[in-house]
Amino acid sequence: MPVENNALRGAPLVLLRVEGASVFAASSYAFALTGLPWSFYAAPFFAPDLGMLGYLGGPRIGAVTYNALHFYALPLLLGVLGLLAGQPLFQAIAAIWAAHIGFDRMFGYGLKYASAFTDTHLDRIGVRART
Repeated sequence: MPVENNALRGAPLVLLRVEGASVFAASSYAFALTGLPWSFYAAPFFAPDLGMLGYLGGPRIGAVTYNALHFYALPLLLGVLGLLAGQPLFQAIAAIWAAHIGFDRMFGYGLKYASAFTDTHLDRIGVRART
């Protein structure tokens, strides 16, 4: 099924981007509450993008690895474990991870379809092939 038929348009797309911005802001604030220095924030922020390496094995494997690192359940689980264990480092990593996902969603980078890296649940990214 081509992504054009599944891509969001109008108000739902705007709402999902605002939601991403909200998650980015709230997660960044949650990181600040851990007390760790902001110098720790930058490198882990981009770590979820290592999931793109799966595309070396083709678009199906790439979509699986990218999506595994770009859905909210895993950072949420890590954050809860960090809270239960009293581990600010786990909480910080979870907050940074969720912030990354929110940041991506804010700019329209969604979960990937196996058809191509550019085909996401939000829209087609990159050069748009719209008529």
